[in-house]
This record gives sequence, C-alpha cells and structure tokens, in this order.
Amino acid sequence: MADQEQWWYNHKTGEVEQGRKSLGLHRDGPFATREEALRAPEIARERAQAWEDEEKDS
Repeated sequence: MADQEQWWYNHKTGEVEQGRKSLGLHRDGPFATREEALRAPEIARERAQAWEDEEKDS
C-alpha cells in the first residue's frame, strides 16, 4: 500500500493524517482507513490490556 493511501494517528496533535506527514515519533499506524486511525488510542489501550492479561496468565 502506498504511503498516501495509508492513515496515521498523530498522538501529539490528536489528529489523523493521510500519508507520512509528521515525525514517526509522533505517529501511530499505518491504518487502512481514516476511521481505524481515529480509533488508534482505543486500539492501543486494548492491545496494552491484552498484553497485561497475557502476562498475568503466564
């Protein structure tokens, strides 16, 4: 997928960007859709919780 077709969540500004417009340090992604990128903070929380639960179970 070309960079301009991908979406990123800029966690510094809280905005969604199409293509790599900001520093990688401030971006989460890539995501296939704008809607998915908007959910980036929620997705990160869900993944962190899953990892934490996995650690507790091992």
